[in-house]
Amino acid sequence: MNREIILMIIGMAAVTYIPRMLPFVMFKGKELPAFWQGVLKNVPYATLGALIFPAILFIQEDIWYGIIGAAAAFIAAFLGANVIVVVIGSIAVLSAYSVFF
Repeated sequence: MNREIILMIIGMAAVTYIPRMLPFVMFKGKELPAFWQGVLKNVPYATLGALIFPAILFIQEDIWYGIIGAAAAFIAAFLGANVIVVVIGSIAVLSAYSVFF
């Protein structure tokens, strides 16, 4: 391999490793305030919603497919389920919907 490519790979590794390592080093033994814990706890749900919501509106086959899947995910998330449970629950509801309808 070219020397420049190796240096580029090492540089990219450092750039991705440092932001992941810094919070562990800086906040070791410290606890975040309750407000920030609540905000960070809800980040996966917000991210999941932002990624999936456009697909709900622009589904090609049946709009009800997107609406039912979103409703199942919303209900599971509202009840406080884990993100994985929300996704798997929505998949299960849509699988049942596709079998019966």
